[in-house]
Amino acid sequence: MSLFSKLLGNAGVANPAELLKDYAQLLAEFEEIEVGFKLFRDVFIFTNKRLILVDKQGITGSKVEYLSILYKSISRFSIETAGHLDLDAELKIWISSETVPSIRKKFNKQVNIYDLQKTLAQHVL
Repeated sequence: MSLFSKLLGNAGVANPAELLKDYAQLLAEFEEIEVGFKLFRDVFIFTNKRLILVDKQGITGSKVEYLSILYKSISRFSIETAGHLDLDAELKIWISSETVPSIRKKFNKQVNIYDLQKTLAQHVL
């Protein structure tokens, strides 16, 4: 993923081995990382049990928030594909009965948004 794309906040696919090395302490027994995406400093991870959002805060990124969202809490989601002039795809996730998306993430063209949607659908539906 290019630096320009990272600075715009577009996520790219993260290396599963690196994710496991960096975030194994977050996983419950029998929980496995299926796929992850990395933004400039933030990461979000789809496991077989939940979605984990890693938000590195501050200038140094030493303060970190780990948000776990159970798949059963997701009421709906949508994807928007990248267009010719629009260089990024977008994922929106609604939690419970929220009227606006609780989570919005943008992805560069290197991410197959359909594979992401399929992973989410397998857990939510």
